Amino acid sequence: MPNTLDKSYLETSIYKPGIFAGKVAFVTGGAGSICRVQVEALVLLGANAAIIGRNVEKTVSAAREIEQLRPGAKVLGIGGVDVRKVHDLKAAVDRTVAELGRVDLVIAGAAGNFLSNINNLSTNAFRTVVEIDLVGSYATAKATYEQLVKNQGQIIFVSATLHYTGLPLQIHASAAKAGVDALARALAVELGPLGVRSNVIAPGPIAGTEGMDRLLPPGQLDAALKKIPLQRMGTTQEIADATVFLFSPAASYITGQVTVVDGGNWHMGSYREMYPEKLNELNSDIASGKL
Repeated sequence: MPNTLDKSYLETSIYKPGIFAGKVAFVTGGAGSICRVQVEALVLLGANAAIIGRNVEKTVSAAREIEQLRPGAKVLGIGGVDVRKVHDLKAAVDRTVAELGRVDLVIAGAAGNFLSNINNLSTNAFRTVVEIDLVGSYATAKATYEQLVKNQGQIIFVSATLHYTGLPLQIHASAAKAGVDALARALAVELGPLGVRSNVIAPGPIAGTEGMDRLLPPGQLDAALKKIPLQRMGTTQEIADATVFLFSPAASYITGQVTVVDGGNWHMGSYREMYPEKLNELNSDIASGKL
């Protein structure tokens, strides 16, 4: 299935065209495989947007393409932003407000990940993932705080299900995403009286994404599908649809919640048996006395 949306989404979607008219989305990681499609859905349904990324060329190019989805749409591509630096993000927010007028809908989606066992995972590598995923999420909320409160906006954090059962080779990302979930819940309580909602979307295995390409071991697709109750990978559109729901008036009394979009996958337990080579490295290190 395609990993981007087109105008046919308006014909097939259950959502009403124009429901986000007058709204502006601010999305970190907006040029990535999942967050880009989230932005596309919001823009098709009436929003303008700013997508924030590290790579200038990729971010600007994605913004131009998304802008073509709806006549009159305005989409900024703001590259060169390090989400670990709140000053970078605040400058991006200021530019968004100057050019698009406001920020109403925030998605904290920037993330980093790779496979590694603890023996081969340096402290710096662990820290880097935690800083991008968790500190970056906090910095995004911090930078957009004034606009969220002013406009009684909403924020969605893109998390994962890694930490629910203890996934091997994902210590760094699991710790970071557990922190993201806790952050979102605390913000829901803290910002609720100000009219701001804070929620989480936790994608499971989503086809055609950078994450799956990086993390699924070669030759293990069939084994992965067997561990998904619905027996298939999810799509980026299904993440986008969950995003539209949580930002829409239909979810106006939902805050502090984690919406898992994974086909029931996390209920099937750990994927330990799917990483024999990586785990053999760890066992070898133990046997040789390196650990």
